[in-house]
Amino acid sequence: MNRREFIRNGALAGAAAAVVSCGSDAGSDTAAKDAVSSELPRVTWRLATSWPKTIDLLQNAPLRLADNMRVMSGGRFTIEVDSATKTKAPLDVFDFVRGNQFQMGHSASYYWKGKDPATLPFTTMPFGLTAQEQGAWFWYGGGVDMMNKVYAKHGMYSFPGGNTGLQMGGWFRKPINSLADLQGLKMRIPGLAGEILARVGVSPTNIPPGELYTALERGVVDAVEWINPYLDLAMGLQKIAKFYYTGWHEPGAETQFLVNRAAFDELPEVYRSMLHVAMKESGFNMLCESMMRNIETWNDFPQTCPDVHVGPLPDDVLLELKRQSGIVNAEIAKESPEFAEVLEHQNQFLKTVAPWTAISEQNYLEVRA
Repeated sequence: MNRREFIRNGALAGAAAAVVSCGSDAGSDTAAKDAVSSELPRVTWRLATSWPKTIDLLQNAPLRLADNMRVMSGGRFTIEVDSATKTKAPLDVFDFVRGNQFQMGHSASYYWKGKDPATLPFTTMPFGLTAQEQGAWFWYGGGVDMMNKVYAKHGMYSFPGGNTGLQMGGWFRKPINSLADLQGLKMRIPGLAGEILARVGVSPTNIPPGELYTALERGVVDAVEWINPYLDLAMGLQKIAKFYYTGWHEPGAETQFLVNRAAFDELPEVYRSMLHVAMKESGFNMLCESMMRNIETWNDFPQTCPDVHVGPLPDDVLLELKRQSGIVNAEIAKESPEFAEVLEHQNQFLKTVAPWTAISEQNYLEVRA
């Protein structure tokens, strides 16, 4: 066991001891740990993900969750993680968890816009909150409560499952010099970004992650938006498309842990508390790991991708996308009062946080440059 694993396992064991000892007469961590190992029932849950097992950055979060629960429960709570490679149904995670075929899932809330438009804002919004701002909204600004209000009617809870940070704008076979270059373009891009791009002539589609490379290679699509340099290059998209644009549409993409509501509610309180701790720890780890993997990849980018053009979309394109974003949001809000409620809540938080972000993070980055 290395130093990091030792510290983490010790912290998780301490958290488990603290959780168990709350409300008990146990006078020591040892007594609490004994309570974990001897008094709690053995539980085995199944968790389905939307990710192929090869997409390690995303798949690591549920695997880490399972390991966290094993450590904290003294081996009494087991979570079996099935990747999309095994289930062959990456976009069925919502139904898997709702039907209790799997007690948990790891996916992205905006995949479910066809089932419930109100789920869209819980992944990210174009021109919206950054990862840091979104974390504040979720945990201290009422975002988690809003999310579980939406998911309650589907018989599930949803919790933040790890943020990838700002995502890149996608890989294109041809350069985008103006809005005219978007006309008739076939692009894999999910969520609201796809709806917005459709307004400027793009034909969006949501292809499962495991099929993206093949779809681009065979010309099924002309452009692909995936995640970030680390995962994009691992998929090999740079071998086909040579124009890589910076992000506007997913400033802080949060994944989710879906949990079957009935299964969660019937757990002993200590297990529910452990799950909260484990989800939060594994989610935070994803953000940190994503940052590090992108640092490493970007430092090597000039050597590994010397023929790839990187830059922002033209100003006139971005301005039109921002304008269309407001129109699309207003139309969805008119059709879905619950989406309107979530969007208003998030937008109010954005107005609150923007001045501090500007004077702190944005100002510092300008000074540092």
